[in-house]
Amino acid sequence: MIRANEPTRKRVMLLITPTSYRSSAFNSAAERLDIEVVHGIDVPDTLSREWDVELPLDFSRPQEAAERIARFVTDRLVDAIISVDDSASILAALATSRLNLPGNDPKAALAARDKHVMRRLLAEHDVPVPVFHAFPADADATTMSGEVDYPCVVKPTLLSGSRGVIRANDQDEFILAVERTRGVIHDDGEMLENATILVEAFIPGFEVALEGLLDAGELQVLALFDKPDPLDGPFFEETIYVTPSRLPADVQYAIAECTRRAAQALGLREGPVHAELRVNEDGPWILEIAGRSIGGLCSTILEFGTGYALEELILMQATGRHVHGIERNAGAVGVMMIPIPSGGILRGVTGIEAANNVPGVTGIEITARLNHSIVPLPEGSSYLGFIFAHGETPGDVEQALRDAHALLEFRITPEIRLRALAR
Repeated sequence: MIRANEPTRKRVMLLITPTSYRSSAFNSAAERLDIEVVHGIDVPDTLSREWDVELPLDFSRPQEAAERIARFVTDRLVDAIISVDDSASILAALATSRLNLPGNDPKAALAARDKHVMRRLLAEHDVPVPVFHAFPADADATTMSGEVDYPCVVKPTLLSGSRGVIRANDQDEFILAVERTRGVIHDDGEMLENATILVEAFIPGFEVALEGLLDAGELQVLALFDKPDPLDGPFFEETIYVTPSRLPADVQYAIAECTRRAAQALGLREGPVHAELRVNEDGPWILEIAGRSIGGLCSTILEFGTGYALEELILMQATGRHVHGIERNAGAVGVMMIPIPSGGILRGVTGIEAANNVPGVTGIEITARLNHSIVPLPEGSSYLGFIFAHGETPGDVEQALRDAHALLEFRITPEIRLRALAR
């Protein structure tokens, strides 16, 4: 995309939201690589001047936003367009397609975002997935309950981070789960008559997460994380990630192969992928595969080659630099996403200094704001913060994370909602 007399310095457009955890990491990576960054930010035009936003976009209208990006890039050429999280993955694919830049086809991006489309394509390509049913979100829950087997998992099709994902063991639990999932969909701003609820069989086993890069459809595994805490419901709040995995080599290979086949089935060919899988005696099952990198601040623990961060590898690949063969540095690392124990107002956090002094702990980041409302899953969409650790073995790392978490105390007071008095 470089014209005559244009500078040869690489330029990348990052699509971000104002509240994204990932913006800082990508910006820092770009600075280290001497890559110029243009930001496309999900804010209304009316706030663009107040917030000093060069390219305001409406991520909820991806076709219109892609056209705006195309017009913008006419004057300021870019080498790649990257969505830092799920919110703009479809928009990034639409824009790169219009501009003939490397990236995933919009249909593949949609399949990696919409869980129902994903399930259909995976099943069609014989990739192991749970038995599933899709229902209109406003359908009668009692009728739905007679068409599924138990235990099952109820989930929205377009949300991430386990929001609205609930296990049901019988008809009564199912009806309650559907109502809560509907509430999450509604609170996210989607009309129920336009939404879909996915119901799938609960798959027993343990969970892992795979972080990788796709290059022309070839999968390079960057890290395989064990999730040592059981995720059996009723909600599915992820807590601890530890790598390297303690699974046998043949199981790790099967997980990577299952992920590769899943990406191929969806049509994903370029850039980062983050896959969530369950593993049992029947092998690995794909729960989700997203065309993005790991969320939150979890990438902080990953370091590759001569000190590259994960975001640097993503930017390097996107701008045409060779990253194949760069491996994660030796040693075990892990992160705990600190769960929200109860809803309310976060008033204080104690024990941080003691937790930081636990051997192996490398840092603690409290991201929840004091004196603000916090909401646990399945309605919530964030964590209290993150604990990071490293050690000689995955077991050492896991224990350090648990010991540090045990020293933290969170003071949460009930949230009082005042209602206007009727006149």
